[in-house]
Order: sequence, then C-alpha cells, then structure tokens
Amino acid sequence: MGISVWQLLIILAIVLLLFGTKRLRSLGGDLGSAIKNFKQSMQQSEHTESSESASESPETDTPDSAKPPENSADR
Repeated sequence: MGISVWQLLIILAIVLLLFGTKRLRSLGGDLGSAIKNFKQSMQQSEHTESSESASESPETDTPDSAKPPENSADR
C-alpha cells in the first residue's frame, strides 16, 4: 500500500518538467556542498574541543603565602 515504482517515475517526470535538468543539477550540487561543509565544520569543532581539553592542565593550589589573610570581621 506504499508508493509504487510507476508513481515515483511519474513524480520524477513532473519534477523534471517543472524545474528542468539544469536547475535540479545546481540544486543537487548546492545541497551536496552544504552537507560537505557541515560535516567539515563538525569535524573541526570536535578536533578543537579535544585539543582544548587535552591542553588544559589541572589547577594548582596557590601557596598559603600568596593567599590574602582572612579577616574575622568579614564573617
């Protein structure tokens, strides 16, 4: 009860008549390049996130002499 092969061929013929082969070819190329750019940007963002997390060093505690003295009046 789905779409048969003949129905798909008729729809394809109507689309070709409406838009023409040149326009469909350009639309397909544009769509392909958009998907390619999206994949590249996703890979770049994953690469930068992994390199940033690897380059981060754990925070070290500051020595007691570098800490400001605590005032009991502030509490």
